[in-house]
Amino acid sequence: MRILYIDLDSTRPDHLGCYGYHRDTSPNIDGVAADGVRFENFYATDVPCLPSRSALFTGRFGIHTGVVGHGGTAADPFVEGYGRAFRSALGQTSWMARLRRAGYHTVTVSPFGERHSAWHWYAGFSEVYNPGKGGNERAGEVSPIALDWLRRRGREDNWFLHVNFWDPHTPYRTPEAYGEPFADDPTPAWLTEEVRQEHWARPGAHSAQEMTHFVPRPEVEERYPRQPIDASSMDQVRRMFDGYDTGVRYADEHLGRLLNELADIGVLEDTAIVISADHGECLGELNVYGDHHTADDIITRVPLIVRWPGVTSRGVNDGLHYNVDLAATVAELVEGEAADIWDGASFADDLHSGVSGGRDHLVLSTGAWTCQRSVRFDDHIAIRTYHDGYRGYPDVMVYDVKADPHEQHDLADSRPDLVGTGLSLLDEWHGEQMRIATHHHDPMHTVLAEGGPFHTRGQLPGYGRRLRETGRGEWADLAERRHPKEC
Repeated sequence: MRILYIDLDSTRPDHLGCYGYHRDTSPNIDGVAADGVRFENFYATDVPCLPSRSALFTGRFGIHTGVVGHGGTAADPFVEGYGRAFRSALGQTSWMARLRRAGYHTVTVSPFGERHSAWHWYAGFSEVYNPGKGGNERAGEVSPIALDWLRRRGREDNWFLHVNFWDPHTPYRTPEAYGEPFADDPTPAWLTEEVRQEHWARPGAHSAQEMTHFVPRPEVEERYPRQPIDASSMDQVRRMFDGYDTGVRYADEHLGRLLNELADIGVLEDTAIVISADHGECLGELNVYGDHHTADDIITRVPLIVRWPGVTSRGVNDGLHYNVDLAATVAELVEGEAADIWDGASFADDLHSGVSGGRDHLVLSTGAWTCQRSVRFDDHIAIRTYHDGYRGYPDVMVYDVKADPHEQHDLADSRPDLVGTGLSLLDEWHGEQMRIATHHHDPMHTVLAEGGPFHTRGQLPGYGRRLRETGRGEWADLAERRHPKEC
């Protein structure tokens, strides 16, 4: 079997046509979904980028790998220590190492390892193609490398090709010559002028007043004309949605070129196609404009589309699944073996039977911009915040992800039963994961001990001044009370 895995950075399911989006962002992805299985409730265990791909490609939760952040100690895996053999455990147990053991030639076209100095992520890849721009590549710079590889080796059997498109990630950088495909389409109806004004008064990096880190940065807008620097008007909100959606559409077009090449060399019908993402993207939700700061439903829920010849039929799977379950599933489908230390559970039976299985609940984590863990259960997500990244979030938030998909109505005060359920499940999960851990230290505690999330460290004094200068002094006061050692 040949396997093409398309890894779309920062792509949220509800901005794809096959998941019901009103804009035509994803005709090629939609075509694959129409012939395969679309997963409604597929979640990254750890977000954003570095923790997510570390979890997927190791098959393990961040609490077990040690990678839950973007810098500091918790951006690197735990050191094996004295018991490390000539070859590390990761070299033998990574997802790609297990596929190689099953007879697969594993290839990646991605700058990810270099972007995050995630050298552990390369474990098990037979070939590595780094486009060389550290994640600032456009799809037009990535797809030619993958197309060349397919032309040379695509007719061979038993390969796994990982292709990573970054275009939906900020800053929005689709070539200007691509035009404005959504200029005549309405933006998502939930983000109204009233919502924008409410957000304008609230704090945080990548918030309505600061869409480029902790301050508006005009030089970013000058270099990337599609990228707004604040949400000072609904016109700027439209620019955000249009910039993001155009990035999705541009990546989709280049995905289509890969599918066409598979057809041209005569192997499309015999190739498994898997499409997913490392995390989603808040586009105004929780006052995050064009970034990925939280362990909420918008960031942790990602698309998964699987078209596997001889296995899948057309359908929708609505069970709760982790991204680490994908590694175990692919290993089973190629008659390989999952590693004993993996946290994933195969859903291959779901693909064979067309029946949705899945888990009762999921626990999700982030430690790069905020420190949060959340529990996704029934129709709800309960979010526990340990460090708010100066965003003013309460300690616990609860949202109904079905009735309130854009997380506008926090139920924590009105539904203490949901708070209790969420915190109980989180506590139970934490105890179990620490019991079976090879390193009995929670890396989230390390992030907190080192001064909080990497992207916010050292920012409070300057940002506190900016908040006061822009009429938001009460938020500066709150941040300084919560984080006195960071002032």
